[in-house]
Amino acid sequence: MGLLASVGVLLPFPFYYWLWKYPQTWVDMCGKGKDPSKEMAKVSHLLKLLQFLSLYSVSTLSWPPPLYFYPLFAFGQFLNFRVYQLLGESGTYYGVRFGKNIPWVAEFPFGYIQDPQYIGSIMSLLACVSWVPLQYISLWILGYLFMMRVESKEEPATRAKPLS
Repeated sequence: MGLLASVGVLLPFPFYYWLWKYPQTWVDMCGKGKDPSKEMAKVSHLLKLLQFLSLYSVSTLSWPPPLYFYPLFAFGQFLNFRVYQLLGESGTYYGVRFGKNIPWVAEFPFGYIQDPQYIGSIMSLLACVSWVPLQYISLWILGYLFMMRVESKEEPATRAKPLS
């Protein structure tokens, strides 16, 4: 189960890397009339489900969770919710890479926390460390750290052509 769980945890990151580095291929694959951000969101939700199932397969759930769980998980999810609230689906799912005009956002948590969605996700994962073996949490966090690094190198030349 360990290898399968590891693969499941890492599954989304090659997809995200490909879309970040080669966005035009995704736009072309989606075809005319399809919103590439919306299509990315659909695939991402499926991959997220596989990640959760992978973690669940190696977890040992117990109740109640440790006291640190509540603030870490709650603040992590708040950051995720806030990012999605401010950026919307297109901003969250690489719309800027797919040629969409996404307005710059400076409201909290942007400007206060670098990569707030990834930081929120990392906090939520760390909250679950008493249930999930550390190696799987660490592997998932390494995936986020990798994507934070990739996405910090904005390369306008690799953006997709503006959507009409």
